[in-house]
Parts: sequence; structure tokens; C-alpha cells
Amino acid sequence: MSVPVIAIDGPSGSGKGTIARRVAEALGYHLLDSGALYRLTALSARKQGVQFDDEASLAELARALDVRFDSNSDGSERIWLDNEDVTLEIRRESTGEGASMVASIQSVREALLERQRGFEQAPGLVADGRDMGTHVFPSAAVKIFLTASAEERARRRHKQLKDKGIDVSLAALSRDIEDRDRRDTERSVAPLRPAEDARILDSSGLSIEAVTNTVLDWVAEL
Repeated sequence: MSVPVIAIDGPSGSGKGTIARRVAEALGYHLLDSGALYRLTALSARKQGVQFDDEASLAELARALDVRFDSNSDGSERIWLDNEDVTLEIRRESTGEGASMVASIQSVREALLERQRGFEQAPGLVADGRDMGTHVFPSAAVKIFLTASAEERARRRHKQLKDKGIDVSLAALSRDIEDRDRRDTERSVAPLRPAEDARILDSSGLSIEAVTNTVLDWVAEL
């Protein structure tokens, strides 16, 4: 029997990571944070002094990532790279900017593709990213494109970073999100867009619980 996959795509700051974790927990499914893999590639490149225009070296880094995903006792994420806790580092805006750059490189995407598909295991998978429903899991049972206004996404991201002790200005975040949206939607390789059969969910003004319940209701329709 095929393994059910719930694909949740959307722009930066739309809340897809939080929703994916909650849905996976509710269903008892595995979780794939595909964006973390690109962030880890960018972070690894910076730590090793690899330039973002060195496509061959970046692809090699992507293939060789020593990554471990874990959780704290409260259910929050914990991510290890080369046995170093990089949970906070990969969520910094500078790392996100790097991830957006390396994600536009075909050889990097190819290096990470099979690793992402390897997460498809019983009893099921919730995969969040930017091309889960269009490219990585085109046969996903449920495809959701989660979005929100740029202003709302900037406010959410600002609060998230402040809660983690990371100081950043709201204005700078708004500019970064607009720039990242432009790069993600205009890139030639797997651009950010809803799958043709995706359900669009605008989370502006909605609580995390409301969005999670909507997704679970859609899954229950299977």
C-alpha cells in the first residue's frame, strides 16, 4: 500500500512549519522540514568557507550533510549538524537568505531530492516546504498551499525570533521576506507556486489551532 503524504507548501513566514509539526503529531506521521535541509546546506557552506556561486561544492555539501532532527521535552525542534546543536543558527535570517540562494541551484536540489523522498515511510508523512506538492511529492494525498499577507508573515517571524532571543528589526524582516518571495517565485528551478490540485489556505488573522483543524478536516476527507 502507498504511504499517505500531506504536502504543505507556502512562502517564508506563512506558518507551514508550525502547522506541519502539529498535524504530524496529531496523525502520528513522520515529519519532513525540507527548508531545514537547505538552511543546513547554507550554514554548512558558511562554516566551511564555501562560496554560494561554487555550485559543485554546494551540491557535494548537500549530499554529505550529517544531520539529526530531534525534539525538546516541550515538543519544540532541535537540529544537529555534525553533532553540533544548530537549532538557533539555522533560523537566523542570514541563514534563511543563504538557503533561498542555494535552493535556486539545480545540482543542490537534485542532491537533496532523494534524501527528502526517503522520509516517505509508514504510517505517513507530513512534508513542508516550497515544492513538496509540485515536485518532491507530486502524488501527495493532500496538497495545501499555506499563505498569509507579507505584513502578517513579518510580524509572526519577528515574534518568533524575539522569543528565541534573536534581535532583528521588523522593517528589515519585511524587506527580507519581500526579497525572498521574489527569488522563490521567479527562480527557474522549481519556483514557489501552488500545485494545480492544491487547496489554498490564507492564515492571515487565523489562530494556529484554527489552521491546524482545517488541515486535519481536509485530511479526514481522504
